[in-house]
Amino acid sequence: MSKRDTKSSWVDPDEAPELTEEWFAKAQMMEGEKVVRRGGRPRGSNKDQVTLRIDHDALERFKAGGPGWQSRINDALRKAVGL
Repeated sequence: MSKRDTKSSWVDPDEAPELTEEWFAKAQMMEGEKVVRRGGRPRGSNKDQVTLRIDHDALERFKAGGPGWQSRINDALRKAVGL
């Protein structure tokens, strides 16, 4: 073993920054590599969250188009009601 292989990577925990309430308020919650959004809907949003059952084949058709399938469903609903 060379001298370089024996170097310690230990860091003194007393040198770590203090974790304050402000730090936690700004922190992002992660699930793996993905940021988990907290809170309700974005400011200024005019959308409501609902639970809706959709036929499997219709849902799969929207999802087959890739990301944005929920927006495409919203667009189709708006068109269907004349908006």
